[in-house]
Formats: sequence, structure tokens, C-alpha cells
Amino acid sequence: MIEGQIHPNFWPVARTLEKQLRATPHGGGAAVCVYHRGKKVVDIRGGHADDTGKRWGAKTLSVSFSTTKGVVATLLHKLVDQDLLDYDDPVAKFWPEFAQAGKAAITVRHLLCHQAGLYDIRNLIDSADRMLDWEFMTSSLAAATPKHAPGGMSAYHGLTYGWLVGEVIHRVTDRTVPELVQSEIAEPLGLDGLYIGVPEKEVKRVAKLVIERERMDRVQRMRPAVKRIHGALRLVNFPVDPERMAAALMPPDIESFDWSSPDAVRACIPAATGAFTARSLAKMYAALAAGGELDGVRLLSEATMQRATEIQTRKFDKVVPFPMHWRLGYHRAATTRGTPPRGFGHYGFGGSGAWADPDRELAVALVLNSGFGTPFGDIRTAQIGGAALRCAKRL
Repeated sequence: MIEGQIHPNFWPVARTLEKQLRATPHGGGAAVCVYHRGKKVVDIRGGHADDTGKRWGAKTLSVSFSTTKGVVATLLHKLVDQDLLDYDDPVAKFWPEFAQAGKAAITVRHLLCHQAGLYDIRNLIDSADRMLDWEFMTSSLAAATPKHAPGGMSAYHGLTYGWLVGEVIHRVTDRTVPELVQSEIAEPLGLDGLYIGVPEKEVKRVAKLVIERERMDRVQRMRPAVKRIHGALRLVNFPVDPERMAAALMPPDIESFDWSSPDAVRACIPAATGAFTARSLAKMYAALAAGGELDGVRLLSEATMQRATEIQTRKFDKVVPFPMHWRLGYHRAATTRGTPPRGFGHYGFGGSGAWADPDRELAVALVLNSGFGTPFGDIRTAQIGGAALRCAKRL
């Protein structure tokens, strides 16, 4: 079931992926890549890229949902390195229209830490198809009123994060996010598949998402129960509000939105539609794990790395039902074998994820095309990461 290369010291990673693939629905596949001490030690794949039986190839790309946020954050940190902006600059300094509706005090740091109060996409748009229109989304967010004052409280901006951070990047550089991902990250590191907004000629490489309809229908039937659960949780002062969770993660008509359609993958939705190879994600995080430099290519300065990965809050997030230990655009790297104290990265809906552990110079990435876990992903990245972490600890 597994193809590719793997160092003998990391065989448990391959066995973990094989076990996952055996439980994958028809048409599903995945790829894993691991770097350790600057060297690629795992580069494997298996399963299918769609339900026609097409094998998952070495160059297959997969839509990776919120794993995309870590790439966008890294891009913004590049601009800080270039002295084009600072984390504590007001967003309106670069995007004057953003100052409407009481948002003049919101800073770039607030966006990266999900503290801007602009998580509510459900009441921002009338259809999920609006997400394909960059100008509509950024104009709507510029006019929106925050749900709370900036700072202090983190509420995961599951989808709006991408347009908020992406428009700052656009205003500062007068270039698009897709262009900059290539020129600032992919090309310097020699990556073979790191796209936010897939070029037309590369669309054929994107795996088709395999949605388990039975599980989706089950979630739909649970909606009335969610309202009852909400009331019970409020009685015990549970910090997460299911209605707020739905507002942040479920825009209107989301059930009919095809995330792996050509229109969706060509669009720039920087919180969700990044299409990656595991190899590319792992190499980017390997550079970050090594202090910002890999194979003679300096991606970020050590000073910016230190600022970017400093924990901003340990409190419960108000959308995600546990403490995320937000850094600037990254969260903690939890695995089934523990949480590296300085580990950081980003996981995505349905199981994808990528992260770095500077203490062990370890970087792990998983991309896949199947799964319908919680809105915060399932545990497959945690399992793969746990296997890699165990191997690295033994070494």
C-alpha cells in the first residue's frame, strides 16, 4: 500500500500511515513527509487520488483546509523580516477602509492570534460561493463590525482569517498571495507543490476530496441537538459556544460547496484551499525548525522566528474547544505521543497538518483527500506526528 522512501529509523511512520490507509474509504489516499536534523527521512504515499482508482502519485496535490493558515502566516513573517510591516501595526495603516465600524485599533497581531472579533462568516455572506470572490470578501470584512473588542479573547477565525491576513499582505506588497507564496517560499526552497490558488496547468494534479456522505448526513441531523447542548453548556460556564462555532465555520450552503472543484482550487481562499504535497509542507517547516534556514536558504531570520513562535495566549479559544496556545499564525503541535514544548504549526479539517519542533529539528506533514472529522480535523496528523516524534526521541 505504501510507495516512496523511508529511513529505517522511521519505519513506525510508514506502519502508521498504512494502518490509516486501510481504514480509508474508497478513493482516499495520503502522503507523509518527515525531515529530521535537516534531512528528509520519510517521503511516502499510498491509496488513491479519486474514486476512479487513480493512484496517489509523487506529485499529487491535496486541498488541506486550515493547514493553509500556517503557510500564509509564514508569508506574512517574511514581510516583517523585510521591514515592510510590524505585528503591532494597525491593520488600517495599510488597509484604510478597514477602520470602519470600530476597527481602527485592530492590529496585525490581533489577526494572527484570532483576536479581531471578525470570525462570523455565517452572517457575513449569503452563500458559500461568495468565498470565490476576493473583492467581495475583503470589502465585506472591511465593513463588518467586530463581535468583541480586539485582544484578550481568541475566537478562531476559521475562514475569515485568510482574507484578513491575505489582504494585509496584498496591500503591503501590491502583489497577490498566490504570487508571493511562489516567489517568497516555494521558489527559494525549490518546492514542487505549495499553492494557494492553483495555476490552471497544475489543477489536474489536485486529488479529489472524498466526503463520507453518511457521516455528513449524521452531522446535519445533529443540528437540533446542538441547540439543546448549547443551553446545557452555558449552565456550566463551558467556554465554547456551539452557536459561535457554527458562525465561524459554517457559511450558508457550505454543504454544497465543492472544495476540490477546479473553481475552488484556482481561487485564493488563504484559510482553506491551499493545495500541497506533503514534501513541500515538510521542507518549509524543516527550515522553520532549523531556525529559519535550510540547505543554505534563509527563509526567516532567527529574530523573526523567535517573535513568530512566542506563545501569545494559553487561554481557551472561544470557537475551538481547547487551548490552542496561539503563536502568531501557528498553534501548538499536539501528537499522540505528547506535545513538543516549542512545537508549532497548523492542522486542518479532515486530518491534514504540518508542524515543526525546533528542539529536535523535526518537521512533519500529512496531506490526504478523505475524512470528515471535527471542524478542527481528526487525529491522523497527531498519530503520524506521534510516530515521528517517538522515532526522533529514540535517536
